[in-house]
Amino acid sequence: MTLRSGSRGTGRSTSARREALEQLPDGELASACADGDELAWDTMVRRYRRLVYAVPNRARLPEDQIEEVFHQTFAKLAERIGSIRDRDRVRSWIVTTARRLTIDFIRARQASRQVDMEDEAIASIADESESAPESLVRLERQHQVRQAMLRIGERCRRLLSALFYRTGPDPPSYDGVSEELGIPIGSIGPTRARCLKKLRDEFVRIEKE
Repeated sequence: MTLRSGSRGTGRSTSARREALEQLPDGELASACADGDELAWDTMVRRYRRLVYAVPNRARLPEDQIEEVFHQTFAKLAERIGSIRDRDRVRSWIVTTARRLTIDFIRARQASRQVDMEDEAIASIADESESAPESLVRLERQHQVRQAMLRIGERCRRLLSALFYRTGPDPPSYDGVSEELGIPIGSIGPTRARCLKKLRDEFVRIEKE
């Protein structure tokens, strides 16, 4: 597919046009992509990159396969954008494609090991029928939180994981967290507050990227 540039002119005009594209609804942006508008494609990828990454990440694929799902998803979109009838639903098309590619990787991995498919991993991916905006937003937000956790430093990451990411019927006790991490009980509360602020700050930065 040959893309034509829709961004000729000064840097200021390019910036203004990028802002205008970012305000377009999905259907109009997809139509601009179908016309080969290079800047529209850049906007489309920026709009949905975190959502696409979230699907294989949720299925716990290795990093190289997560990248491959990302690239293949947008490559397939470039191939088929002209034939998508309802371009207003391009978001659902993207997440469905990412889901199918992710499942293909899981099946290939299991076939090579000659063991049963990882039903749990497949079930963790958003179902094709789960295309309501709130479901996709939730999936994207989960990925953003995971990305933010990677940026806050090991000490904060270990503390927040111990406090908020443990499974089990009972919430973790400060005594247990103190013993596990070697943190005085009296400093857990203030440290938690600082770490949560760091997490919120990183989350905001990721949203703006």
